[in-house]
Amino acid sequence: MSSFDVVVIGSGPGGYVAAIRCAQLGFSTAIIEKYSTLGGTCLNVGCIPSKALLDSSHHYHDATSHFAEHGIEISGEIKFNIDQMIARKGTVVDQNTSGIKYLMDKNKITVFEGVGSFEDATHIKVAKNDGASEILEAKYTIIATGSKPSSLPFISIDKERIITSTEALKLKEVPKHLIIIGGGVIGLELGQVYLRLGAQVSVVEYLDRIIPGMDGGLSKELTKVLKKQGMKFYTSHKVKSVTRNGDNVQVQADNAKGETVTLDGDYALVAVGRRPYTDGLAAEKAGVKVTERGQIEVNDYLQTTVSNIYAIGDVIKGAMLAHKAEEEGVFVAETLAGQKPHIDYNLIPGVVYTWPEVAAVGKTEEQLKEAGVTYKTGSFPFKALGRSRASGDTDGFVKILADAKTDEVLGIHMIGARTADLIAEAVTAMEFKASAEDIARMSHAHPTYAEAVKEAALGATENRSLHI
Repeated sequence: MSSFDVVVIGSGPGGYVAAIRCAQLGFSTAIIEKYSTLGGTCLNVGCIPSKALLDSSHHYHDATSHFAEHGIEISGEIKFNIDQMIARKGTVVDQNTSGIKYLMDKNKITVFEGVGSFEDATHIKVAKNDGASEILEAKYTIIATGSKPSSLPFISIDKERIITSTEALKLKEVPKHLIIIGGGVIGLELGQVYLRLGAQVSVVEYLDRIIPGMDGGLSKELTKVLKKQGMKFYTSHKVKSVTRNGDNVQVQADNAKGETVTLDGDYALVAVGRRPYTDGLAAEKAGVKVTERGQIEVNDYLQTTVSNIYAIGDVIKGAMLAHKAEEEGVFVAETLAGQKPHIDYNLIPGVVYTWPEVAAVGKTEEQLKEAGVTYKTGSFPFKALGRSRASGDTDGFVKILADAKTDEVLGIHMIGARTADLIAEAVTAMEFKASAEDIARMSHAHPTYAEAVKEAALGATENRSLHI
């Protein structure tokens, strides 16, 4: 029986980062992964492959729609090769997962391939794919088993025509009509991939707007832009049936008036969110409590109901984001080492990797209104920015919300080119309790997209925007 200071169950961003930080801090560390590649959902069937397809389809869209205005002439028909796009995505995934394996070796982390399950609070069984098993003894255990796609009770996912995001990343053809159930991040990103390649895309959302967890202004702008690109939306529609007949999939949904709308397509992507994944973990054997929502219960130190067992990432409460899981992995490792780490969950940014990109951190206007906070706003459109005009990426804006009395920035919300990268400036500013005037007085290089952040801050500071 092998013994370790720390055993991590799950090798996604939270798990492998936790393992690396534990090893850096001098703990003997092992990680258990049931699949043959490391990296979890994010690297294998989530963040990384979806961005690879988004970039490939973006290049094609630019070639067919925007190159001519830049004076780039391509003779003959421009074609895409879906098989090559999928193959390139696979190469990108392989490079990233191989990189994680390298990091495990570099940090002398022992990797066990198989399903990890508790025998008791200090012993974990690894059921290997070849039928063999091994018991590990762990002083501390970190559960990082992640999440799986959710569905609706009446939907039968066949992984052929009625699919999840996993299958959507490896289709052999471009759908004629892709019906997406759910107007959140996953559905919109994958929807835009296939929209660019010629698919008709319809999004059915139960709530009254897409990306409902983000600021209403972002939702409104993204809806406008995606509609302009050809995506169709059915918000405030409750799906009541999804049926397949051969290559045809039919989705029926009731609108706010109780009228039934019928959509016929060749693929239906179920993108209604994700659920914590604890299948096969046998948490009860260790005494670890799982909530009614399937989440592992933790305290402020990410400690479960068993003192030597911790849990991080999608399997606990909070946003299901890879970077949240990473921060929690580091937090637990440093806590075990006797350090005093902290995480400000209000400053975990959210990003949608459509084009234009959407990014936000802090409170939304809706949240501030509900809390009764008096605030002021500054907003700046990208169309007024020289850099945006030069690139042709003029959709979107940056909005800053600041406390009306103290001027402290409470939230920054942006939609536009490269906002997935720009949001880091917002997080940095808010981490150090910046006021809107602090940001407004910082020099921003010209011409850059980042100038929109400065201009929005100027707008929140006595309406001093210079370029509108």
